[in-house]
This record gives sequence, C-alpha cells and structure tokens, in this order.
Amino acid sequence: MTLGEKINQANAEALKRILGAQPTLVGMGTAGEDIPGMTKKTILHAGPPVTWDKMCGPVRGAVIGGLIYEGLAANKEEAEKLAASGEITFDSCHHHNAVGPMAGIVTYSMPVWKVVNKTSGNYAYCTVNEGLGKVLRFGAFGDEVIDRLKWIQNEFYPIVKEAIAIHGEINLKTMIAQVLQMGDEGHNRNKAGTSLLIRELAPAIAQTHFPLEKIVKVLEFLNSNDHTFLNLTMPACKSTMDPVGNIPYCTIVYTMARNGTEFGIRVSGFGNRWFTAPAEIIDGLYFPGYTQADANPDVGDSCITETTGIGGFCMAAAPAIVQFVGGTVADSIKYSTQMYEITEGEGNTYQIPALNFRGSATGIDIRKVIETGIRPIINTGIAHKDMGVGQVGAGIVSPPMKCFEDALEACGEWME
Repeated sequence: MTLGEKINQANAEALKRILGAQPTLVGMGTAGEDIPGMTKKTILHAGPPVTWDKMCGPVRGAVIGGLIYEGLAANKEEAEKLAASGEITFDSCHHHNAVGPMAGIVTYSMPVWKVVNKTSGNYAYCTVNEGLGKVLRFGAFGDEVIDRLKWIQNEFYPIVKEAIAIHGEINLKTMIAQVLQMGDEGHNRNKAGTSLLIRELAPAIAQTHFPLEKIVKVLEFLNSNDHTFLNLTMPACKSTMDPVGNIPYCTIVYTMARNGTEFGIRVSGFGNRWFTAPAEIIDGLYFPGYTQADANPDVGDSCITETTGIGGFCMAAAPAIVQFVGGTVADSIKYSTQMYEITEGEGNTYQIPALNFRGSATGIDIRKVIETGIRPIINTGIAHKDMGVGQVGAGIVSPPMKCFEDALEACGEWME
C-alpha cells in the first residue's frame, strides 16, 4: 500500500469517527474532581501551551482573576508574583480533556459541564459561560467578576447539577442539529441553543429542593446570557474530535486553538504534537470607541466548533451572524461553500438549510488546505489587548498557513 493510500484510508476512518460521535450532556462537576491532572495550583488556559512570560494581556488578566478566585492571592500584585514564581502549573485545556472560550482559564474550584461521547466513552469539560461585560474569559478580574464566579460555584452549580440529575442526560448532537435549523451556527450565535437548553432544563430546575428565590436567579441568569450554549457546543465538539487524535497516517486536523500569542493545530497522525505560528489579528466589527489597534491577536478554544464542522463552517445557516462579525449574507454562504474544498466529507447530522440541507463540511485535511490555498474560516469574538478591558468586537479570522505547511512537511517523516 502506498503512503497516499494509507493516508486516504486513515482519513476515511477519521471521518467515520467524527460522524459516529454521540456527544451527550451527563451532568456537572468541578474541575478539581473531574478534570484529569488538576491540582489546586494548576491553571489551564486556551490554545497550545504557553508560559506566563509569553501570555497576552487578557490571558494574564484571567490568570490573575483565577488566582484571586481560588484564594491563592489577595490582589493583582500578589497574583502576578505567584504566577511568575514557578509554583503554578500552566497547561493547555486540550491536554486535560477540556476547552475554554477566549482566555480559557480553568481553576480547581470551577464548576464544569460534563459531556461524554457515548460512542467512544471519552469525556470533555467546559466551565459555565459568565455572560457579557466584565468577565474572566476576557481578562477582567474585578470584584464583580470574582463575585459572579463565586455565585456560579455556590448557587448556580448545585441547582443545575441537581436539575440534570432529575432530567437525565441530554443528547447534544441532536440539539446542535436543531439549532442549525433555527438560525444558530454553533459558535458565535447561540440564541436558539440557549433557548432549547432552558426549555429542557427549566422544569427540572423548578423541581429541585432549593428556595424559590435562588431558582429564579438561576433561570434569570440562563435567560440573560445568549452564549450559555456555547460552553456546551465546545465540549460536545471536543468529545467528538478527541477520538480522531490517534490514527496513524491521518492528515485530518482534530484540534485548532489559540492562546492569544500563538495559533496551534494538532493533526491526527501526529497525536499530541502542536504545529504553531503567531496568532493573527481578527478582521471584524468593533464596538463604539474601539479600533483594530485595540485588538488582541486571536485567542480561545472555541474554534473546536469549526474543527468539527460547525461555527464558521455553518455561517450559511445563520445569516444574522453577519450583523455581529461583519460581511454580508452572500459572504456567509461563500464561506460555508468554500469549506467543502478543504474537508474529507460532509456531515450526516449537522445540515445547512440554505444549502438545500447539505451536510456541513467536515474533517479539515491539511493536504487540501495547502493544495487549494483556502484556510479554515473561524468567526470569533475580539478581546482587548490589555487585561481587564473585555470584548471590543467580533469578526472573521483563519489559522496561519504556516501551521498547515509545517504539518504537511512533517508528513515526510512517515516515509522514513
């Protein structure tokens, strides 16, 4: 069998695993109890591994907030000193079956959604979305941020954990498929997904043993944040893609992630090896008072959605997204259509109504990216380059081509 035949066979197996995945919400836990390798002095971050001295502003801000939240530091100065001391273990969320939006910070006490791929039995975890405004994931760490995180830990988490136990597991694959028919794309537009989640959980939340005023606050929090569902699509996609990460001779990308300094991809045939390049500035729409000069380079694990075939790959299913990230409805259709040129196949569950219910482009092949010159499309939020400022816009970005060039060059090792 030639190398090309081995690659084609491996890529077909990867597509089979992606399409056969069954991501399912089974409960809530805490990072310390459920995520492998966590200690009280472990901080997970988005993207490929990065050290404190190379972290961008928003990730540094989120680390500071995480240390204050955990009671390991009393203020910014103490947190910065501890972060630089070598006592804290920093690692990629992706190395611990987890994903985190934007800065992606996960610390020991944080509640997490627990998602399992029923087909392969592997778990994936993600923290609770904090909402908009001053939030940890954009590098804010003021009192309001810490107070909200404590409320999520002490009041939101116990109620929703009990509610999921009452309700039973939730099939996220069918829910994501449904939201694509309702105007979401699974990454930056989550109005339908959050609405469906509330519809599923609200009766069970009402049946929990907690006081009515606490139940009302939980429902109000869920209802006030359209991005609640993002923190479920992400682990759904993570649990879908991880079983693809160990197929010899496979050129399918199973991870795309950014830490605000570098963009990294992992390719199935190379296991846990990262191929990285400097993260790019996002082309998008900015909130009043901000410009591209304020933007931090691309950051976050949320492009695991595009890696799986939704998000930017399904922008044609969510024409309203262009009002948030820029461009036109025609652009959204063009983006989704282009992605078929760089993927192994099409989805059998995630379908795009505007393309006559064609399955979404699935399985990014590094060979096709290099051959066509078309890079994967990602829609994403834009963080301010300075810690504590927050989100300043949203737009469109792609991985640096160097990631794919280096990965393809490495395939030469398979001929040795």
